[in-house]
Amino acid sequence: QVQLVESGGGLVQAGGSLRLSCAASGRSFSNYAMGWFRQAPGKEREFVAACGWSEDLKMYADSVKGRFTISRDNFKNTVSLQMNSLKPEDTAVYYCAARSNIIPTPSSANYNYWGQGTQVTVSS
Repeated sequence: QVQLVESGGGLVQAGGSLRLSCAASGRSFSNYAMGWFRQAPGKEREFVAACGWSEDLKMYADSVKGRFTISRDNFKNTVSLQMNSLKPEDTAVYYCAARSNIIPTPSSANYNYWGQGTQVTVSS
């Protein structure tokens, strides 16, 4: 079992930055691929970024590539999402997810554990 708790959401102006963090409890954190997803009101949950056990294995949605950076610390059992140059369309609830596999994937169906989400609001 893995429990995930996100933090770091909030309100920011367009062009600003936020850093989301996700703390994972449980064993063998490095055996899990970690992902960030988001869901805006009235829309389906969508992939944002994911990272394998090694930071060499990273992937991003085209909409955030070059602006967002995912990173993980296997000693602290944390994964973070640095979000720069934020846009109003980035407004959503952001979820941290863990997959019982070291290979990341953009498909939410392949993730086994989810956090409760943290709200990110970008004003124009």
